[in-house]
Amino acid sequence: MAGTLFLIPTPLGDESVAWLPEAERAQVLHITHFVVEAEKTARRHLKALGVTTPIRELTMSTLNEHTPPADVAALLAPLAEGHDVGLVSEAGCPAVADPGAQLVALAHERGYRVQPLIGPSSILLALMASGANGQTFAFKGYLPVDAAERAKVLKALEARSRQENETQLFIETPYRNNALLAQCREVLSPSTRLAVACDLNLPSQTIVSRRIANWPNPAPDFHKRPAIFVLYAG
Repeated sequence: MAGTLFLIPTPLGDESVAWLPEAERAQVLHITHFVVEAEKTARRHLKALGVTTPIRELTMSTLNEHTPPADVAALLAPLAEGHDVGLVSEAGCPAVADPGAQLVALAHERGYRVQPLIGPSSILLALMASGANGQTFAFKGYLPVDAAERAKVLKALEARSRQENETQLFIETPYRNNALLAQCREVLSPSTRLAVACDLNLPSQTIVSRRIANWPNPAPDFHKRPAIFVLYAG
């Protein structure tokens, strides 16, 4: 019998906090084969999760942005041999704003069972806490690095949000968070709602959701802190 591909969420920052419901955790404690974004981080997560096999005896294969597409199929080999495989990202849900979608798609194509587990998603947590429209929304990933191009994209996202009543979510490399926030406040309309959800599920969690005209000045410092930006012009 073929194995199952389990999609295992990981904590958003602090392994001392239980991040999987017990029924979910119990499904993966036996797994010995994992596909991971970064082995060092995955070992820490799995140790905290309580995987029963000694960590040094686990088989880990890497899948990240540098993995050639041609190498992905080989990562499913343990499933054909009857082993369950766990897909683990750096933080949050695998294959959502993280590597793994290609592996999941290939597992479906080859007839393997895919089992997603309940766990933290920074995207959904930010949306929940933003006060923006949770019925219609889109995650846009990273915006352009160039300031002029980024300004054009922000205005386009604002226009789409207004026309479609659609919330727009995006992220930035943490050391550029403050620059992105400053540009949002500069180019977006005063009535547009902007939320920044930072360090979610951590003691330092900061969530600010205001219309541009009412954002605090000075704004909180989001430098080098993982954050989700939420824009809503509806």
